[in-house]
Amino acid sequence: MKALLLVAHGSRREESNEEIKQLTSRVAAHSANNADFTTCAFLELSEPSIGAGIQHCIDQGATQIEVFPYFLSKGRHVAEDVPELVQEKQLSCPQVDIRISNYFGAHDSVVELLAREAFTALDK
Repeated sequence: MKALLLVAHGSRREESNEEIKQLTSRVAAHSANNADFTTCAFLELSEPSIGAGIQHCIDQGATQIEVFPYFLSKGRHVAEDVPELVQEKQLSCPQVDIRISNYFGAHDSVVELLAREAFTALDK
């Protein structure tokens, strides 16, 4: 069973964390999503933590988990913190294939999205 774990930073503003949860629900329902289970976790300031999010996927029956860092740039969190937390969980659950996708901002589709939205805003 494949699981998708969307990982965001987390915020002291509960409304921001709720936005991530709603985004995750929309991703889960999207026709292009080929994961059997989709959920989210937070690096800090909110729950569930990354470790707890991975464990939740395992508890749902996941044998393969794709961790998707929902970050715009490859700062310390993407380069070090998320991989360290994932590696910790991988060591305690070697039977599960846990992978980390490239972070959100690294994808070409982000450039297309930004350009399209900016051009639309300029046309108003």
